[in-house]
Amino acid sequence: MADHYDVTIITVRPGTHPPALAVLGKTLAGDKELLACWYSDVGAVNQILLIRKSWEGAATLERRLTLLKSDSPFGIGEFIVGMAMDTYAPFDFIPPLRPGEFGPCYEVRTYMLKPDGLVPTIELWRKAVPGRSTVSPLLAAMTSVTGAVTRFMHIWPYKSFDERARLRDKAVTDGVWPPPGGPSHLVSQQVDIYLPAPFSPMQ
Repeated sequence: MADHYDVTIITVRPGTHPPALAVLGKTLAGDKELLACWYSDVGAVNQILLIRKSWEGAATLERRLTLLKSDSPFGIGEFIVGMAMDTYAPFDFIPPLRPGEFGPCYEVRTYMLKPDGLVPTIELWRKAVPGRSTVSPLLAAMTSVTGAVTRFMHIWPYKSFDERARLRDKAVTDGVWPPPGGPSHLVSQQVDIYLPAPFSPMQ
């Protein structure tokens, strides 16, 4: 079975993500399930995104409950103004996430799909991603199985914001993106740019 992912988005008070990340670097040290710790730079700012491998169902829920019972979740309670925890299932043709240097500019796109939009979206992407990957790689494509549904998150790494613009334009010009008919399954779109914390396994 493909890996599932525990995705946590922490919203912190404006201007406090540097000290929050400094603490997280200590509290998350040794977390073997941690794949990414990124902070938002464009879009919904003041957010910290954590991606971890998800444990078996009950264990993941227990881990979340322990955090919620804590006086200071992740050791940064003094900075937190909001937090969301969700489980995501990857599309079955996407390789598992792994530590490495892929960015450092990560475009995280979160779409809401129509109720019947997930299966056709997966199939359209299955056909189109190989062509799009000739321009630049897709890091993740996954759907939430908790929280607001049907929600679809995909992550694209780039070397810089300028490279992102250039390669996205190239993909459209080359006719390899977006997948034909894909937008017809969408309800809404959100785009955020994240940068990695110094200790993030995915840089």
